[in-house]
Amino acid sequence: MNKTIIKTENAPAPIGPYNQAVKTNDTLYVSGQIAIDPKSGALVIDNIQEETEMVMENLKAVVEAAGLTMENIVKTCIFISDMDNFALINEVYGSYFEKDFPARECVEVSVLPKRVNVEISCIAVF
Repeated sequence: MNKTIIKTENAPAPIGPYNQAVKTNDTLYVSGQIAIDPKSGALVIDNIQEETEMVMENLKAVVEAAGLTMENIVKTCIFISDMDNFALINEVYGSYFEKDFPARECVEVSVLPKRVNVEISCIAVF
């Protein structure tokens, strides 16, 4: 198996025993991203739209570190702590894709790492 670890300083460093992303063959698996500002290390959680934007920017940074763009994403998984925030999260999320949206699921969970409100992972192809 051909396995390459993807790392970038433009997204938060992992907070556990995992990598930002792993490339194997023609597929990139990006770990769940939360709203940690990679420059300051601060959480961005005061406003759900700003939080979602930070999450998407972190996801984008990891995807770009692998040499891809958001258009290469074929699947996302969105975890949110309150389904009442879905419309606002979805609005920001949708602005990161021009056409041919990826497949996805969105689930409400009781708690996310660092008590954030949204976490998003993805799978992209080369």
